Amino acid sequence: MIRLEKEKETLLIPLYGKALESRKKSALLFDEKALEIVQTIDYDFSSLKIPGKTHMMLCLRAKLMDNFTGRFLERTSNPVVIHLGCGLDSRYHRLANPQVLWFDVDYQEVIDIKRAFFNETEKYHLVASSVTESQWIEKIPKGAENYLVIAEGLFMYLWEEEIKRTLQIIKRRTGTFTLIFDAFSIYASGKVQHHPSIRKTSANIRWGIRHSAELTAWDADCQLLEEIYFTSNTEIRKMDICTRLIFQLAHLFPKAREAHRILVYRICQPEIN
Repeated sequence: MIRLEKEKETLLIPLYGKALESRKKSALLFDEKALEIVQTIDYDFSSLKIPGKTHMMLCLRAKLMDNFTGRFLERTSNPVVIHLGCGLDSRYHRLANPQVLWFDVDYQEVIDIKRAFFNETEKYHLVASSVTESQWIEKIPKGAENYLVIAEGLFMYLWEEEIKRTLQIIKRRTGTFTLIFDAFSIYASGKVQHHPSIRKTSANIRWGIRHSAELTAWDADCQLLEEIYFTSNTEIRKMDICTRLIFQLAHLFPKAREAHRILVYRICQPEIN
């Protein structure tokens, strides 16, 4: 029987959502590993009380991040990807890019489970550590041309100072990197705390973003590259007409479209004159 506490247990929510989505004939996202893990592990997923719309949103989030990551890998040479708080996600395997050097980082308990389903290779590495610790960064090679840091479903569970410190640790190691993550607005972060799955796991939502320019105030060498809205993107065109209309209506209202979105930044090493 799998036993994970608080924020660690929330990794089972997107895992189960991807497995359910993968059973559909016209799936938004197909995840063979999610199906395998859900069928294998001893856990009562019904206890998570996950609403159907949550399953859909988490699969949409994963697909949009897959799309961005795939484009990044295609247009860069010798890329290194650092997936913070990776959970049991299989993005490395879904994208199947032979050039990328990939590091999945998560708590020891999570990586112990992950090792039962994922084999490390010369290109794919599992790093057992809290992302807020500093020692794990020593596993990341210096001097790569292109780094991408992914934080999917992570930053909302950290304190702001922990996020800042983690980004500075990465910057000192890599120099310049691209960062993609999803975030709740301040308003949404308060509402999400009452979500049935969050209440069941006793996880705490600790951070929400006021404005996309907020990170540029943290670091003068941080540049916003892109905002990806769940309410307006190419993937929702594949959904049924009722769902598309709901998304289109939500996109008209700033509070709705900014409640939960994906943000992409470029964090640079300052030039030395």
